Amino acid sequence: MKVALIGCGFFAMNQLHGWLAIEGVEVVALCDRDPERLKIASALTGPVRTYTDATEMLAAGGIDVVDIATTVGSHRALVELAALNNVHIICQKPFAPTLSDARAMVQAVESTGKTLMIHENFRWQSAVRAAIETARSGVIGTPFFGRISFRSGYDVFSGQPYLAEGERFIIEDLGIHILDIARALFGDATRITATTRRINPAIKGEDVATMLLEHEGGATSVVDCSYATQRAPETFPESLLEIDGEKGTLRLDAGYHLSVQLGEDVSTRDVSPPVLPWAERPWHNIQESVQIIQQHFVDCLAKGIQPETSGHDNLQTFALVEAAYMSAREHRTVDLAEL
Repeated sequence: MKVALIGCGFFAMNQLHGWLAIEGVEVVALCDRDPERLKIASALTGPVRTYTDATEMLAAGGIDVVDIATTVGSHRALVELAALNNVHIICQKPFAPTLSDARAMVQAVESTGKTLMIHENFRWQSAVRAAIETARSGVIGTPFFGRISFRSGYDVFSGQPYLAEGERFIIEDLGIHILDIARALFGDATRITATTRRINPAIKGEDVATMLLEHEGGATSVVDCSYATQRAPETFPESLLEIDGEKGTLRLDAGYHLSVQLGEDVSTRDVSPPVLPWAERPWHNIQESVQIIQQHFVDCLAKGIQPETSGHDNLQTFALVEAAYMSAREHRTVDLAEL
């Protein structure tokens, strides 16, 4: 499988390392408007075609998959360009600037018969995945309540300074992941109520968000996110889960401890992610999830099936983001049918 990476910035290097570690994948081209970034990325791959223009790269051919690792404003143009060139596509989140853009992008790729997956990797963190699979196994019965929490004071702006500049921050950048975990655990949501705050005066967007979701199956979940929380020890970048089912409770606690309680019986296991050879703490759980989701994409193409976070599926997560902002802005509960 011949892969081309568009965008060679801070986080994209994780995607590049992930591709290089997957059997049967060859990175054949890199594209970035910054020649210095291309130089850094190509030092990892060895001899490879490099471009500063995606149109030129795709016109040269010899590509099966494009991995779009740019910022959101460029996503629609790049996805539609890749669709015109009849290749499979992975696109970073957030998928698009607007829900209408996202729908148009899904339609553009579906008309080609190729596969579009959104790089929604948090549900593929091995600790989170262990919790999802345990919940899906039925051991705690049908879930009726859950809390998915990501609270930290970690400085995410030093590596990605553009995050401080957007009018929308934590829901669009981080909350989208946590909302997607809620969907993976409880199914699609029908209604959402959200509040937001900005605590850090040096940024433009919100850095605290709390969201209450009602799900189609009857479950209720609370999704809370913060980059203004002081914790000792710091838990970045762990997502903490608590899920109540009709038979018992499941918890993913700090330090990657997964517990299942059934009556008085409590079993706990360590689900700590490995530190891959190219990874580093504390990012290692996210870095591992990048390789896992990309392996999932490769496996789905081989089997001819849609990935879990396909473009069509991700429209549901994206709609939750838009509804959350609407709810916070208008101080009301938003029915997802409105979108």
